[in-house]
Amino acid sequence: MEPVNVKMDELDLRVSIGNLELKNPVMTASGTFGYAREFESYVQLHRLGAVVVKGISLEPRAGNPPPRIFETACGMLNAIGLENVGVDRFISEKMPYLSALGVPVIVNILGDSVEEYRQLAERLAEAPGVAAIEVNISCPNVKKGGVAFGTDPQMAAAVTEAVKQSCQLPVIVKLSPNVTDVTLVAKAVEEAGADAVSLINTLIGMAIDLKSRRPRLANVIGGLSGPAIKPVALRMVYQVAQAVSIPIIGIGGIASAEDAMEFMLAGACAVQVGTASFVNPRACEHVLDGMVTYVREQKLESVRDLIGALRIG
Repeated sequence: MEPVNVKMDELDLRVSIGNLELKNPVMTASGTFGYAREFESYVQLHRLGAVVVKGISLEPRAGNPPPRIFETACGMLNAIGLENVGVDRFISEKMPYLSALGVPVIVNILGDSVEEYRQLAERLAEAPGVAAIEVNISCPNVKKGGVAFGTDPQMAAAVTEAVKQSCQLPVIVKLSPNVTDVTLVAKAVEEAGADAVSLINTLIGMAIDLKSRRPRLANVIGGLSGPAIKPVALRMVYQVAQAVSIPIIGIGGIASAEDAMEFMLAGACAVQVGTASFVNPRACEHVLDGMVTYVREQKLESVRDLIGALRIG
């Protein structure tokens, strides 16, 4: 089915992430859209608010051995292992294509130490076409016994501060849901200088093959994404919106315009479409088309009228 052609010229769909203005709130989610070229035959990439590429590390990573993806009820488990080409090849091989798309390119970065995050930010700050950096703090800090940066407010703040000091680009910190109180981490990265937060990253889960009595993933555990996590993601976005004043990008089970606008009502100013792209490669455009229709039908002055407009009581 061809994407719906909806005139957007007369509609105000603009949103801002720090000093970065997007023409609409619909973005791709890191790790689900490759480096964008993979989707060029399915999606009119220039229509998107922004493209967020898969996570980039200092050195190339091969990722985990297969099997590393398994479909679950209302979702998907993945243990890709952060496979990527490394920052040097990304800048030389991927950025020329990405920078010609006509949409902001947000680069997700990952590291095993604060110093690795710092170096990545410095390299990407010099790369033409990079509009912002999204910091994946769900990675393990090898110098702290493998504890994920995102589960400790102080470590999350340290990474954020290092990245902010190393570049002038807007810095978005992607929060892990695998914590007792996500607002503590959100407030810590805000105080450390984050321009925005995105949430949520995947929940930790696993699946078992009853016949073989073996895990479905070679890595045993993986990240759960898709519609199954949407209620958790909505709750966390709502809680973080009450705790911080910086922009929030909602992620988690968004497959329709209705899903996206629920996140905006909960306090998100933009959204990322992830797992839905595996089911429907045009999911991002369909979300955008539905949002345009809703804004027009409701006669809203701006899509920004939805942000945090949840009615309580």
